[in-house]
Amino acid sequence: MIRNVKASDASAIVEIYNEYILNTTISFEMEPLSVEQMRRRIEDISAHCPYLVWEEDNEIAGYCYAHPWKERAAYHNTLETTIYLAPKYFHKGIGTKLMNRLIEDCRKMGFRVLIACITANNEVSIELHRRLGFKKVSHFEQVGEKLGQVLDVIDMQLTL
Repeated sequence: MIRNVKASDASAIVEIYNEYILNTTISFEMEPLSVEQMRRRIEDISAHCPYLVWEEDNEIAGYCYAHPWKERAAYHNTLETTIYLAPKYFHKGIGTKLMNRLIEDCRKMGFRVLIACITANNEVSIELHRRLGFKKVSHFEQVGEKLGQVLDVIDMQLTL
């Protein structure tokens, strides 16, 4: 089931996210987060933007949220999206359902544009966003380096 995030979800969310930090190039963060760091992030983001979790059998299977894309005031109607799932919940349609709800919540709140910043080798995320109507609008070459790889990043955009 999809619901709004709670600060008490921080432990489960940081467990999911730290696996991506430590073992993948999907997140460009390099150091795992503490539960308290994640709790602060959740509180900061959810105070102004949609932040959703998928809960199944009393377990957080995944989460997604939107946050300001850039700091300048002129970007106030544009948000960046983020989604992560626990690996055991891959390929069950959860990501699509979470993102569809996030898109709808952003639309209802009056936001105009969503941007997804994706590591270029993350074909699963690129395909998810493509199916949701996002279009590739940029490709930055060799802008990241993690786990011995030099990485490209693409931006995909959905106009609401």
